[in-house]
Amino acid sequence: MQAYYKLAALLCVFHLSLLTASAQSEGGLLLGAEAEKKLDKKLSVSLEGELRTRNNFKTMDRWAFGVGGQYKLTKWLKADAGYKLLNTNFREDIDLKNNGAYNHWRPSYWGMKHRFYASLAGSYKFSNNIKLELRERWQYTYRPEKTVERWDFDNDTWEDKVRTGKGKNQLRSRFEVSYDRKRALFTPFASVELYNSWGIEKIRYNIGTDLRLSKQHNLSIYYRYQDMKHVDADDYEPNMHYLGASYKFKF
Repeated sequence: MQAYYKLAALLCVFHLSLLTASAQSEGGLLLGAEAEKKLDKKLSVSLEGELRTRNNFKTMDRWAFGVGGQYKLTKWLKADAGYKLLNTNFREDIDLKNNGAYNHWRPSYWGMKHRFYASLAGSYKFSNNIKLELRERWQYTYRPEKTVERWDFDNDTWEDKVRTGKGKNQLRSRFEVSYDRKRALFTPFASVELYNSWGIEKIRYNIGTDLRLSKQHNLSIYYRYQDMKHVDADDYEPNMHYLGASYKFKF
C-alpha cells in the first residue's frame, strides 16, 4: 500500500512539473445567481451564490455564498458592502529540499475562506448611451487554520500538516465601458480589473453582454481572461480562461 501512495505522489509531482515547465493556462466555468430586494429608492439588499471550475472544466474549484447591501449616494455614485463564504478546492502542492530532491507532496483539499468587502462606484453616461464606470473595492479574505495530510518522501508515509490561518487585504480597481440603452435587450460591456496588494497580483479582462429578459429577470453572459502577475507561491493559480453566466432576479 505504501508503494501505491509513493507512486501516486511521484505521478502528481511529474504532472505538476509539466504544468510549471509549460506555463499552461487553464479553462474554467463561472456560474452565478443573485436575488436583489429594493427597500427604497436608494437602498437594496442581495443574496448571491457562485460555482467555479478549473482544469479545463473538469475540476470543481470553488462554491461561494454571499450577502450584501447597496446604497445610492447620488445619481452617479453608489456604495456597497458585504460578506462572502468561500469553500475552496486548494490546489495540490510539492515542496523541494535545498538539493532539489522531493520533500513533501500535499494533495488538493477543500477549505473555507471568509471575505468582507466595501466598494465605491462612480459612473457617467453619455448622450450616445456609452456608459463609463470606475469601481474601487477593498476586500479582506481570511483562511482559517486547518490540518491537512501530506506525503513525506523520506519516510514513505502520510503526516499531518497544520496550515496556519492567513489574512489578506486587497484593493480591486475596475474600469468598465458599456452600451447602456434604456430598455434594450442587449447591453454589451467590457472591463479590466486590477488586484493590488503592495503590487499588481492579477488582472482580469471581461467582455460580454447583459440580456434584459424582463423588468425583474436579467442574464449576463461573458468571457474572462485572468492574467496572473506577482502572487505568493501559497496563492498560486495559472492564467485562466473562463466562460461565465450569471442570473439576477429583482423583486
